[in-house]
Amino acid sequence: MKKLLIPIVILALLILYFSITYNSLVKKEEKVKQDWSELQNTYQRRLSLIPNLVSVVKGVSEFERSVLQKVAEARSNAVAGAVQQNITAENYSKQKQLQDSLAANVNSLIVLIEAYPELQAIKSYLALQDQLAGTERRIVVAAKDFNESVYDYNKKVRAFPANLVAGISGFKQKEGFESVAGAEKPIEVKFNK
Repeated sequence: MKKLLIPIVILALLILYFSITYNSLVKKEEKVKQDWSELQNTYQRRLSLIPNLVSVVKGVSEFERSVLQKVAEARSNAVAGAVQQNITAENYSKQKQLQDSLAANVNSLIVLIEAYPELQAIKSYLALQDQLAGTERRIVVAAKDFNESVYDYNKKVRAFPANLVAGISGFKQKEGFESVAGAEKPIEVKFNK
């Protein structure tokens, strides 16, 4: 009886370890997906505010059409490049590039707005300015949270002995976070106050 009890206890401990590790991996993977979705939401918020900014600027003055057109094109490209659940290095990099292009074009617009003091005094412009500034802070936080959750997940997937459970269960490293040159300095929409 004792000879049979030891293998049963060992098997029970292995099953317990496997289930706890598996559930931990599922939780970390879901956190990556949640943070990816939050990053998408903050990008979408930026995309939603840009047309309002362009409308306010158009309504006040005969603004430089080329700048407004570049902002509209960058926004259109960012909308077309938006992805929801496909967390891959290629999608992450592509979306970051499109969002950075949009932010750079909006920054060009803001530089030109500074030449129009009457525009800076309009309440709707000031409200949009505050909303965009808040959105930029949200994007920075969401990107940081996403990067941290990918790091945490990958660390768990690669660490021994959890990597054995991950390999058996089909959990693979996430490719969504890769450092690229200039990634430490993302382009943000900036207002001079």
